Amino acid sequence: MFNQRLDQRTVTELLLPASSFHPFPKFADSEAWSSLPEQVTSKWLAWAEESIDYEWPALPAVRYMDYVRNGNRSRYEQLYFKRRRVITELLIGECIEGKGRFIEPLINGLWCLCEESYWVIPAHMSLSRSSAGSELPDVADPVIDLFAAETGGLLAWTVYLLKERLDEESAMVVKRIRYEMKRRILEPFLQRDDFWWMGFSGRKVNNWNPWILSNCLSAFILLEEDEADRSRAVAKTAKSLDFFMDVYHPDGCCDEGPGYWGRAGASLFDCLELLYLASDGKLSFFEEPLVQQIGKYIYRAHIDGNYYVNFADGNARLKISADVVYRYGRRIGDSRMSALGVCAFQMNGITRESFASPFRILGELFDAETLLETTAAAPYERDVWMADTQVFAAREHAGSPSGLYVAAKGGHNNESHNHNDIGHYIVYYNGHPFLIDAGVENYTSKTFSPRRYEIWTMQSDYHSVPTVNGVQQMAGASFRATEASYEANDDMAAVTMNIAPAYPAEAGIVSWRRTISLQRGSHENAAVEVNDTFRLSAATSNLVLNCLTLQEPIVRQGGRIELINKIGETLRLQYDSNRLTAEVEHVHVTDSQLLSVWGDSVYRLKLKAREPAAEGTFRLRFAAVAGSEIKDSK
Repeated sequence: MFNQRLDQRTVTELLLPASSFHPFPKFADSEAWSSLPEQVTSKWLAWAEESIDYEWPALPAVRYMDYVRNGNRSRYEQLYFKRRRVITELLIGECIEGKGRFIEPLINGLWCLCEESYWVIPAHMSLSRSSAGSELPDVADPVIDLFAAETGGLLAWTVYLLKERLDEESAMVVKRIRYEMKRRILEPFLQRDDFWWMGFSGRKVNNWNPWILSNCLSAFILLEEDEADRSRAVAKTAKSLDFFMDVYHPDGCCDEGPGYWGRAGASLFDCLELLYLASDGKLSFFEEPLVQQIGKYIYRAHIDGNYYVNFADGNARLKISADVVYRYGRRIGDSRMSALGVCAFQMNGITRESFASPFRILGELFDAETLLETTAAAPYERDVWMADTQVFAAREHAGSPSGLYVAAKGGHNNESHNHNDIGHYIVYYNGHPFLIDAGVENYTSKTFSPRRYEIWTMQSDYHSVPTVNGVQQMAGASFRATEASYEANDDMAAVTMNIAPAYPAEAGIVSWRRTISLQRGSHENAAVEVNDTFRLSAATSNLVLNCLTLQEPIVRQGGRIELINKIGETLRLQYDSNRLTAEVEHVHVTDSQLLSVWGDSVYRLKLKAREPAAEGTFRLRFAAVAGSEIKDSK
């Protein structure tokens, strides 16, 4: 797609010289910086003031060694990321204020980054073959991971904005930055094709590809003084980015989840926007259908507020890159997407990121007035069916978060950041979570190792899917849903699939047809229904229907279970108590990432078969109930 239009010759002809590339006002343009909205600049100045006396912490070798020794990656990363966040805040603070208060601490920080032995974090050291088996990296083998690239992007934009001001203090600062960028980013990018994220080795790529490419592209466009190397790097970026596009189906669904869309689809936008700006609009790919579908995914996965459908790794509650979503929508001519970006910005404002990207920050700063003054409503898509990845969602009312919302998935169990979750579903009411997907804990060395599925959040037992004969779903592309079909109209929306192939043979499942539907009707009759029709190779009573809930299930008589949230909203589950018995397992949450989303408790509801059966049908019905109905049912 990109490589066909972007050979080196074309790039050379269309790319603006570095000296003519001015996508944002530089430090010297004090009038532009002083015109930014005060409610935005005041936050950045406050953050910069917090950091003005920051004492730059050491990055001890033994903290780097933690990852190999005991799997801990957070102790090193906290120090590493804090350094970069402080530099970003000092940089933006100085551009806004322009009084020189932040220059000296900024120079200290920039020098610290240049002095770091390795920009690659410990968890990604395996990119360096010569470092294999060691607790510390071979500094003679500079490789490019996500955060070496982000460091490069930060330094490149710092030079773009502040070169003349830094030169007033000492010309050696920018000279040192250029030296480190050359050996750690520019030369490895041009000279090597063996980094898996580039795609040239044949390995499937993921969000690493556009995320890293967007930062390398910034580095070359802003810093590379040799025009031939600059053009060659852009052409290589285009070729590599095609491997990312090859991963996507025509429906544009991000199988890594909406949390990773911010560094997958949104980083694709960063790359394409850089090319667009650096060619004065002559290099535009926003008319490509797949580029448009990848953008639309983010509002198709939106539930309400900061809640998104969090299949795969990622949090259910996240603050999207609002300005990127807004600008992406504008570029592809999708007012629904740009409206979501506006709503997200007005709800969350600017946020303090652990690792902020200057390209995005600058876009947000100079769009802030528009984002604050535009009137927009979130699109709240009524019906979503991404057929290629088999992701389904439906809400009771179009254009509104009120009422019931259900999302479900088919697909296969070899997706990027996969969970074993074929046939899984979540249910929200009035934009609030009831049946949930737990998401993912903080990453450790186990997360992306052969032991991944020892982690409870990855297992099918802790998703809304069956366990048969004590056997869970397995990981791998062959473990998948088949025969998926979809229908929707004003009265209902439904997806049907056979989830039997998601299980190994020892589960004894011949077929398991699951239909997940939203019955709209009148509000009193609205319900989410899950119908399972199964056939097994032999009769068994060892059969469990699992659900993960945020609220503690209250088991009533007559096949009723109630979930009541903190504001009194109630969802009732009806099931056949003659055939199923209910058991509730409390899951105590200790991981800090999950705690920030769900609090300290979630619950696994297990509906267990009372009698052996080789075939049959189970029906679960979820509906909202009024307080008076709850009282009457006790």
